Amino acid sequence: MSKSISAKEVKEHSTVEKGLYIIIDNGVYEMAGFVDEHPGGAKILKRVGGKDASKQFWKYHNEGVLKKYQPKLKIGELKEDAKL
Repeated sequence: MSKSISAKEVKEHSTVEKGLYIIIDNGVYEMAGFVDEHPGGAKILKRVGGKDASKQFWKYHNEGVLKKYQPKLKIGELKEDAKL
């Protein structure tokens, strides 16, 4: 079962030191260990840390990239916040 992660928790992991979480299509990915390997450079990952990076991701990547790295980097799904 996939771990549910809140948007607040993603936001709290906005730097490499804190884990660098990003969101892609409601999936939460931990990128801290990948920043030095990222072909586009560490700067872009650091810029989207703690945020939804779906728009930026799909602008430069195809589905094959997501499938390749998903098993290694995906840590959970974005939890829907309760609506009052």
